[in-house]
Amino acid sequence: MQQTLDTIERDGLTDLERRVLDGITEQAWLDLTCELVPAGQPEAENPLDPDEPPAREEGAALCIADKLRDMGFAVTMPIKREGRPNVVGILEGNGSGPSLILNDHLDTYPAGDWSKWTMTGGHPFRPTRHGDRLYARGTSDTRGNLACTLLAVRAIREAGIALQGTLKCVYTADEEKNGPDGSIFLLDECGLDADYTIVCEPTGWTRPDGRSGMGIAVANGGNFLVQIETQGIKSHLWRPDTGVNAVAKMAKLLTAFETMTFEHVPARRAGGTPPMVAIIRVQGGVRREMQFTPDVAHAVLAVVGILPGMTPDSVMADINKVIELQTALDPDLKATARPYPGALFVDGTIEQDESANPSAALSRAYQRILGEAPAFYRKNAFNDTIRFAERGHAAVTFGPGEDGWPPINEYIQIGKSVAATKILALTVLDLLGVAA
Repeated sequence: MQQTLDTIERDGLTDLERRVLDGITEQAWLDLTCELVPAGQPEAENPLDPDEPPAREEGAALCIADKLRDMGFAVTMPIKREGRPNVVGILEGNGSGPSLILNDHLDTYPAGDWSKWTMTGGHPFRPTRHGDRLYARGTSDTRGNLACTLLAVRAIREAGIALQGTLKCVYTADEEKNGPDGSIFLLDECGLDADYTIVCEPTGWTRPDGRSGMGIAVANGGNFLVQIETQGIKSHLWRPDTGVNAVAKMAKLLTAFETMTFEHVPARRAGGTPPMVAIIRVQGGVRREMQFTPDVAHAVLAVVGILPGMTPDSVMADINKVIELQTALDPDLKATARPYPGALFVDGTIEQDESANPSAALSRAYQRILGEAPAFYRKNAFNDTIRFAERGHAAVTFGPGEDGWPPINEYIQIGKSVAATKILALTVLDLLGVAA
């Protein structure tokens, strides 16, 4: 019979493990998530745009820091930018075991137009249940995943278990803008370190046949923002034939970017998503000049799925080749490309060994809870796993949030989240061990 995410607590659990899993219930996860989703919002909204002001995650940070202190963690709140504290909770082990970081982030995507959030009654930060889904901004990315980490640890503590190794619960600011005030600051300036790192970010999937599960991302694709400018010749609105419309030229060029392939690409994991271009902003024309056709237009491209070995120079070379090919077809096209001002180049990461920890421990726990092996893959998105991995940490991503959640009416599956919490709890016990 097909196993489902509701099939949990498999045979072979020890009495100690059962005590821990008994503390992980659907209601416990719902209560915690519904408290975390609105914490410090909408101040924690953090747009990727380099020219937009950053989030302020202080409200969420204070809420989570209190919960860690209540569980006996020693808590610090390192801060690089005012209003943006990170949270580092440390539970020292009772022996000589290894150390583990459970990581998640405090900021969220902007909610956009509140009136479009039909599943939450027009309020994006009001968690609302419909069937097995909990809707609100931050459910999948990533307060619902964060709740899994806190509940897993709380269940271990309430079961009276002392860990042999050291557990660090680390919740970062600024993840949505690639980490300068968060993970980069903690790793490079505060000396954050551990033997293993699990970033609890969305790796959930649902297939067309309705079957769903969670993967383990053993690598991540990088990203890069590029600005394109087209130049034309301004004309009177009534005589467009006498000018060159920069917006029209941009439209033709963008079609070529959408279908382009990158030549400077190393080998990637079988079945992995190739590097591609997302068009995320187009601007043309000048206010109070609608009587004239525009002589300049701008677009911003996000190059996503960047693999190890690709560089800013190689990406720009591929972008410029598209422009050169289109210019050869249309002599009136004049276009230039440059890295978007203030944006970081985020490299892809090398794949972690699936047979080594922490992947191996996660896989063992996954099979015990769900009765099947997890899928391993390269996640085509940024998260703090990249910052840990590129500094030599054994870091992977695992979480119940939907990997590709909808921009409006974001949701997370409740049954999947409870299962993920149990998997995380067993993984912590496996990696860190139980003190005698």
